Amino acid sequence: MKLAFIIDPLEGLKAYKDSTVAMMRCAAKRGHEVWTIQRAALTWRDGCVAARAQRITVRAEDEVWFAVAEESVLPLTAYDAVLMRQDPPFDFEYVAATWLLERAEAEGARIWNQPRSIRDHSEKVAIAEFPQFTPTTLIARDPDDIHAFIDELGDVILKPLDGMGGSSIFRVLKDDPNRNVIVETLTSFGARSIMAQRFLPAIAQGDKRILLIAGEPVPYCLARIPKPGETRGNLAAGGKGVARPLLGRDREIAEALAPTLWARGLLIVGLDVIGDCLTEINVTSPTCFVEIAQQMRFDVAAMLVDALERECGNS
Repeated sequence: MKLAFIIDPLEGLKAYKDSTVAMMRCAAKRGHEVWTIQRAALTWRDGCVAARAQRITVRAEDEVWFAVAEESVLPLTAYDAVLMRQDPPFDFEYVAATWLLERAEAEGARIWNQPRSIRDHSEKVAIAEFPQFTPTTLIARDPDDIHAFIDELGDVILKPLDGMGGSSIFRVLKDDPNRNVIVETLTSFGARSIMAQRFLPAIAQGDKRILLIAGEPVPYCLARIPKPGETRGNLAAGGKGVARPLLGRDREIAEALAPTLWARGLLIVGLDVIGDCLTEINVTSPTCFVEIAQQMRFDVAAMLVDALERECGNS
């Protein structure tokens, strides 16, 4: 297969832990061509979406893990599959990219995750579709509504709707002397909507990342355990990742959501679960492939490439 990955700049990727690099390494090992595209290179002209792309050879070494073999401007229909793996922020340029990718789909390109579904699934707000699995949650922009929620529950988490990696997440108690300035800052004095959720003490046992690939749960999850003095389990915020078998409520949530999300063209999904509660549905560039593979000897990237081969008619 000829695979294209729309990713962040290659030089900035941490190959030793990057999930997309793991996918590319697995694909290359099976003999598939690996091409990379920068989002800024996407263009549309005369009914064709194209991009300047680099075909790379992928190495096992983490320090110098790739080499550019050739560079060419190609229509996205030239690839067997295109994977959108760019990290947020989910800003206007990200939305514009989904518009272009949707046009490429109309021309016959196979793109995952499906552009419309990426655009339609806010990684925070998407949990509202599945309230049976969520903690007590408020989405609002009026500070009075948010303060009333804090007063009612006494201990809450506040976060922006467009953050990632644990950025700008606050735990706020009812008597927190900084609660006014936190709410003012996150909402820009009532100009921006944010999410407030009941604080879940089970975060001490980890914020679990559950991966879904082509409608099937990966049989292991990664519990991201906060470092001492933290309430955020995100690896980017210093959390420690501990892989575990997918059991009980975690499997129940995964199996309930997987068919619905796959039917929408979401090939790779990362569910975040704390205790028994679903807190986020990540669809832009879910990670944790490498940590699960290293600890459980289960090759998540191979499961992904298997799915691509099935979907693209190769075995």
